[in-house]
Amino acid sequence: MLTKEMTVGQVLRLYPQTVQIFLQLGMHCLGCPSSSTESLEGAALTHGKDPDKLVAQLNEAIAD
Repeated sequence: MLTKEMTVGQVLRLYPQTVQIFLQLGMHCLGCPSSSTESLEGAALTHGKDPDKLVAQLNEAIAD
């Protein structure tokens, strides 16, 4: 289960299928340097997204 504290980079390494979720939400800088250190919560807030909704969508994607 993913949490808001995990970094974008961790999520992408562990669950590459989540790329589609990030892209659908307009979070296109998946390869930028900050993705390796920025938490899911920080990334969501930076992009004007609700962190809890982002994590819920990501967890749903990895459950399939």
